[in-house]
Parts: sequence; structure tokens; C-alpha cells
Amino acid sequence: MKTRVEFELNGAPVAAEIEPRLTLGDCIRHELGKTGTHIGCEHGVCGACTIIIDGEAVRSCLTLGVQVAGKSVMTIEGLADGDNLGPLQASFQKHHGLQCGFCTPGFLMTAHALLTREPDADEERIRDVLSGNVCRCTGYLSIVKAVMEARPAYQREQGVGA
Repeated sequence: MKTRVEFELNGAPVAAEIEPRLTLGDCIRHELGKTGTHIGCEHGVCGACTIIIDGEAVRSCLTLGVQVAGKSVMTIEGLADGDNLGPLQASFQKHHGLQCGFCTPGFLMTAHALLTREPDADEERIRDVLSGNVCRCTGYLSIVKAVMEARPAYQREQGVGA
């Protein structure tokens, strides 16, 4: 038996008729057609499927679609401003934090959630938060550099001194 779930996805109201057992990641990809969220391990270990629910970074492979009823969900598709990359995405591109790209949406969403809450996060805090995401290509240095460079944009947005 399917259940209707309504929530906000990247700022727009959406609704889907889904099986109660369907993960949010699969709901977003297969029911709503937003394929930027990548499903990797399906056990919450790799972080590739990270999205933001009501401001918190969450693994979409461990969250049921029905759990987001009435909530605000942001995926990688919501990070850009139209066709323009957001500051974090541009910084990842500049520092070659993309590589194969499979883990990139998860890293971007994790970093976005962190910098939105803590725009003055230091390198140690950034490394700690990103340690829950796995990348087999970059060695993490370029990703950390990219997040560090994006901080001033988040600081300006939050009104925090850079």
C-alpha cells in the first residue's frame, strides 16, 4: 500500500505516492527524478547520499521517504543558483575536489550544512565533519582546501566577520 508524502524539495513543494519502506534517496532519485544524490553503500557509511533535512546533513539511504512529510529537504540540485555554481561548488571545481564525482554531492551537502551552521569552522572542525564521507580519488586535501576557501562566502551570508 502506497502512502502520499508531501514535503519541500529544494524550495518547492512536492508530493509522491511511495511505499512506506522506500528510502528517501530512492524516492528523490526514482520518484521525483532528482538524480544528483548518489546512492553508494546503502548502509550510511560512505556519505555519498548525504542531503539536508531541516538544516541537518542526513544520509538519505538511512531515511525513509515517509519520514520527511512536512519537512524541508535540500539536495545537490538545490545548491546552485540556476546555471551558476554556488561558492562551495566553484571552490570544489577550482581545487579539483571533484575527481570522479561520485562522492561529490555528499561532500558538498555535508560541507554546506556545516558552513551554514558554523561559517567560521576551522580546518580541524571541517576535517572532523567531513571524516564521515568517503572519497577514493582525492586524498581529501583538495576537498578540505575547497571548503576552507568557501568559508568567507558563508561568513558574509551569515554576517560573520571573515
